[in-house]
Amino acid sequence: MVTCKETRAVIIALHIKGFTGKDIAASKIAPKSTIYWIIKNLNETGSIVVKKASGHPRKSSKHQDGLLKLIQLRDRGTTSTEFAQEWQQAGVSASARTVRRRLLEDGLVSRRAAEKPLLSRKNIRDRLIFCKRYRDWTAEDWGKVIFSDESPFLLFGASRKKLVRRRQCERYHQSCVMPTVKHPETIHVWGCFSAKGVGSLTILPKNTAMNKEWYQHVLQEQLLPTIQDQFGDEQCLFQHDGATCHKAKVITKCFG
Repeated sequence: MVTCKETRAVIIALHIKGFTGKDIAASKIAPKSTIYWIIKNLNETGSIVVKKASGHPRKSSKHQDGLLKLIQLRDRGTTSTEFAQEWQQAGVSASARTVRRRLLEDGLVSRRAAEKPLLSRKNIRDRLIFCKRYRDWTAEDWGKVIFSDESPFLLFGASRKKLVRRRQCERYHQSCVMPTVKHPETIHVWGCFSAKGVGSLTILPKNTAMNKEWYQHVLQEQLLPTIQDQFGDEQCLFQHDGATCHKAKVITKCFG
């Protein structure tokens, strides 16, 4: 029940002057039920201050809430139901819904895990060496680098899960499903860019993955003209990743 302090003061002043709840309600300054409640509160407590409702007692203490947070941070992938079971071992009888509310109070919301390449010890070591080697490079230095990469794209459907908002009975509603096929067509695309702009974009034939033959063709027919357009006779560096086809003997010979 929400009324401003001024409205409550007016209701109480009128009541003290002898006006009944019915008389005050006739002025329509507040709902009738609110007026009677304020008068009742005044008669019982002698105060115009509205006491905050106590509500349902909290099932967990601050210490137990902290324990829940530690459990969650120990294993980010545990469900709220599993949390509730672990919490019960600490003496807290709470539902999965209560667990979610406690975690939300700490700003811990449920989100799909971000995908990130798994790094081996060698990957970590090589990346650290790379960072140390080039940490003193300036923007001018990086401006002389041309970067490249290739990526596959599905021509039907999506390669990631799709979220939809639906009612419980609408799981297979036409607007809530994502059509799939067993073997969707895929295209591989190669591209490059530098600080001077984007370069050529090469689209391989459908369902054709990059191999050493295609890569040699791309380097000769797409990369070299792009370097000529962007850098002319100026020296530049070419970057590509460690894909198998990039390390083939014919490619090494091509760079030579």
